Amino acid sequence: MKMQQMLSLVRRCVQDYNMIEDGDRIALGISGGKDSLAMLAVLKALQRFYPKKFELEAITVNIGFEGMDFTPVKEYCKKIGVNYTIVDTDIGEIVFDERKEKNPCALCAKMRKGALNTKVEELGCNKIALGHNRDDVIETFLMALLYEGRIHCFSPYTYLSRKKIASIRPLIYVPEKDVLGFARREGLPVVKSTCPVDGKTTREDIKNLVKEYGLKFDHFEDRTFNAIKRSPIEGWKVED
Repeated sequence: MKMQQMLSLVRRCVQDYNMIEDGDRIALGISGGKDSLAMLAVLKALQRFYPKKFELEAITVNIGFEGMDFTPVKEYCKKIGVNYTIVDTDIGEIVFDERKEKNPCALCAKMRKGALNTKVEELGCNKIALGHNRDDVIETFLMALLYEGRIHCFSPYTYLSRKKIASIRPLIYVPEKDVLGFARREGLPVVKSTCPVDGKTTREDIKNLVKEYGLKFDHFEDRTFNAIKRSPIEGWKVED
């Protein structure tokens, strides 16, 4: 996918959910993966012409896994003119070595979120942008349905009143395959995850299920996403 196509989808999403207002300082959660880096590239491009003026801060919460070098991300941020902060933590050691969690993802996510929120407050940002794509939306919905027995999905825009910070997800209209194509086309400095459970999670099982159903049923992903978008799930309703 070309930059212009990405910008079109992201701008429409941002407008549909009023994600950006004048004067926003937006912290981008950068994992080093294709999604967060694509979000960084597109929001930087959007910043140049969007009628509402906003600032960007890029933040990586370093879990502490061996072999993950964020130097290329740092260089990329410098190249495009976005301030970049790495928050070094021992989350990986706590989750895998000390706690020896059987299901480490939930605790890891909670600790990463806490570390990110703390740095966001320190930098004076009022919003956090997260790089979830359209596939993540569908997978989260199906995980809640199949494993928890409820109709649920994260919201495109969420306001955390206790922290006075809003979280936004500007990539949710973009399918994962298009994010991947964009990242390759733009030569984004993707940092491969060295997490020991990468690719072995429940989400990976659901991802494979979505692929299987996508082959069996025409427009499965489109129809599922549109059903979520039209649903009464909190934060999702958008009038066509």
